[in-house]
Amino acid sequence: MKTKRSPLDKFLFPVIIIAILSSNLLAASAAQPVPTIKTPPVEIQSLNPPFPMPSLQRPRFPDRNFDIRDFGAREDGTTLNTEAFKKTILACSAAGGGMVIVPPGQWLTGAIHLKSNINLHLQEGAQLHFSDNPSDYLPVVFTRWAGFELYNYSPLIYARDCTNIAVTGPGQIFGHGRLWWNWKNIQSQTARRIYEEQVLKNIPPEKRIYGTPAAGLRPQLISPINCKHVLLEGFTIATPGPFWTFDLIYCDNVIVRGLHIHTTGGPNTDGINIDSSRNVLIEHCYINAGDDAVALKSGMNEDGRRVARPSENVVIRHITAYSCHGGIVVGSETSGGIRNIFAHDCDFVGADRGIRLKSNASRGGVVENLLFHDIKMKNIKYEALRINTNYTAYMASKNGKAYPVFRNITFKNITCDGAKDAIFMQGTSQEPLTNITLTNVSIKADHGISFAWVTDLKLQNINVTTTTGEPLISRNFHDIVNIP
Repeated sequence: MKTKRSPLDKFLFPVIIIAILSSNLLAASAAQPVPTIKTPPVEIQSLNPPFPMPSLQRPRFPDRNFDIRDFGAREDGTTLNTEAFKKTILACSAAGGGMVIVPPGQWLTGAIHLKSNINLHLQEGAQLHFSDNPSDYLPVVFTRWAGFELYNYSPLIYARDCTNIAVTGPGQIFGHGRLWWNWKNIQSQTARRIYEEQVLKNIPPEKRIYGTPAAGLRPQLISPINCKHVLLEGFTIATPGPFWTFDLIYCDNVIVRGLHIHTTGGPNTDGINIDSSRNVLIEHCYINAGDDAVALKSGMNEDGRRVARPSENVVIRHITAYSCHGGIVVGSETSGGIRNIFAHDCDFVGADRGIRLKSNASRGGVVENLLFHDIKMKNIKYEALRINTNYTAYMASKNGKAYPVFRNITFKNITCDGAKDAIFMQGTSQEPLTNITLTNVSIKADHGISFAWVTDLKLQNINVTTTTGEPLISRNFHDIVNIP
């Protein structure tokens, strides 16, 4: 297909102000300033999203306390307290629910399985240390592992089909994931077999049984699945776990707030993943992640389309991401759809990318009604804003025909002080990006803006200051570009 110049070109100067600077905006060795961590307000403020969404309240628990020491737990950092946690949770559940107390000290354990009406509370000075022995996370449990439903090692903290559950602080959690990380190459081979030998052959999840070192599928740190009224608040992840840190799967009415997440150093140690969940609030979190800070997902390829559960009605606000692959990332697992996302008043410093949306023709799905506003960025390694629906990704087929649809996406009041590339947005000829709006966007970068296969693009008050390269590259606009 021949390349053609965009009709945007003749409107360029009234709409976009481009200044070329001679100085380099990004010093390669510049130290990143540590953001100030503010104590979040006690009360949850109103959400005010631009789409229908219920107000969210913390789940309430009966006024009963169950101390793990009363059920045999020993605070010495070496005794495995898995059975003591299990007994405490069972006793609390049998009484009708309440608070399971983890008092000050170092508590070693294997998998913790929550039940309905349980608040696992880490008191000030409590250190919850998780074993790095894989056998401490057996028997296998039902989960979704990186987009595929199967049975695997239990997440370190797990709940299934529960209502009213919480993990609260101010204590600390130590994931001790280092000994799991060398499974990364093994798990890639296993995932390919899952896809080709099970997903594509319609083998049901009940027969996809893993949970062995030979398979090498690393478990998530905290992962409730199919739960309602979930609260994660006020504690610290002090060291990364084996894999994704928070993976909220098929959950409804979720509040994640006031967390300090430190997971750099390990592969795939994302901060907070919303995975086919709905009615979610993420706020007042500090994230220093080994992968994406906040990610939105909805299943992988045919398996995600079979489940067909979107991530929807999500508010993300007052997030500080200090070091990560992406501040807010949508995809690449978009197969079940992602819609109604409202992210505002966030700060990203030193991230690889600020806001990133990605998918491909193996994933499919509809991504729509996304609003990002009042986002501040600094020292971004690659693009400040990036959308790519032809992403060369994990489990991508060269012959895929499930073209994802990305539409109704708005960026407003976005600033970035330093990036390699200001903006990159690329759809496909089969499914161009549709109805993309950028208003009051100010970016200092080495290179400017690149658009390809975009329909109905609206730009207003765009100020991109570059050091080198063309300020605007535009090609293959489909149909019409509207300039307000």
